[in-house]
Amino acid sequence: MVTGCGSNDEASIDDVSTIVLGVPTALGSIEGADSLKAVELAVEEINNAGGVSVDGEKRPLEVVSIDTREHEPGLPVHDALAALEKMIVEKKPDAIVVGSFRSEVLLSAMDLIAKYKIPYICTIAMTPDFQKKVSESADYKYMFRMGLNSPYLVNYLSDTMAFINQKFDFNKVYIVTQDVLWAKGTGTGLEKWFQANGWDVVGFDSYPTGASDFSSTLGNARAGNAQVIVPIFDMPQSGILLKQARAMQVPALMAGFISPAASDSAWQTFEGEVEGLVNLVFEIGPIPLQAVPKSVEFNANYGKKYGEETLAKLSGHGPGPAYDSIYVLADAIERAGTLESEALVTALEGTDMDGVIGKIKFTNDHQVIYGLDPKETAIGAVFQWKTPGVRVPVFPEVAAEGEIELPPYIK
Repeated sequence: MVTGCGSNDEASIDDVSTIVLGVPTALGSIEGADSLKAVELAVEEINNAGGVSVDGEKRPLEVVSIDTREHEPGLPVHDALAALEKMIVEKKPDAIVVGSFRSEVLLSAMDLIAKYKIPYICTIAMTPDFQKKVSESADYKYMFRMGLNSPYLVNYLSDTMAFINQKFDFNKVYIVTQDVLWAKGTGTGLEKWFQANGWDVVGFDSYPTGASDFSSTLGNARAGNAQVIVPIFDMPQSGILLKQARAMQVPALMAGFISPAASDSAWQTFEGEVEGLVNLVFEIGPIPLQAVPKSVEFNANYGKKYGEETLAKLSGHGPGPAYDSIYVLADAIERAGTLESEALVTALEGTDMDGVIGKIKFTNDHQVIYGLDPKETAIGAVFQWKTPGVRVPVFPEVAAEGEIELPPYIK
């Protein structure tokens, strides 16, 4: 079902004065649903300020969305593409934001976008093959990505491990991932980094989506004297890994990415058993950093619009760049003075602005640059759960508000 919001009535979607933004994504996923909320917040703010100037005329933004259901296990890529095309044909969006949830859907969607020539800003799917295709053919010039990609994810995690090694002299690690392309690929990239940097990789296990017993990995990690366990998961059941590790009294620092432990509500959800976890927020926004005032402002405004309880559950991947994508598009439209696709692509390529995720600039292959200094690049953030239930940013150092500490069960 295609839905719309952002102005007085549904008929206004077809009004010539309206700029239509399409959001085709996995709305049943945490990341997809939260990203749509972030988009709607930005649209509301821009419309309340008078809209977007197109060649001297102020025009309101309108959001239309469709659930591509990509997060559902076993859903054929074709079904997700059919939803995308249905939205394009029926609602005729001027631009598309958030976009594909799964990497294989993103890559297949590129030909559809090339066919319809619609500016498209992806904020969730992470495959580096996206950039390869953009650089190899001008047919894909309409597509941009503002979310983190897989190589940047490996960089953040490896930089964090180097930081941990420097601080605690740890060098024995156990990797455990979800058995899906992005997670296993990240684990493999990290394994290579560990081996090249003098770490002993005690083990590397992968679990199918839906698995809920990780005791064999935890037992092997303890037997192998692993000092760090690196989990890489986005499935809801992965929080059980933390509870089992505490129950088995495994004396290793958990440091990686566990999606259900990323939000501010996780301390309560897991009854404090996230204590000590070092977790990555892929793109800032869902965690406010004092070093990036717009991230603090975003959190405050998101909480006002949707309530503090909803803010506390905000996903660690997607919402920040989804929110910023609307401001990036509005800026590009105003500089181009038109909604014509070719002019918008040129304007998007020239983006240089500060956002919730830090400094926003695109590479030649249309990927936003991520690094360690929000004044120079967009950034992700690593935090540690500490008593009495707070997420303390600990890395990158320029944005840190505390230090990584060994939790009581390790000391």
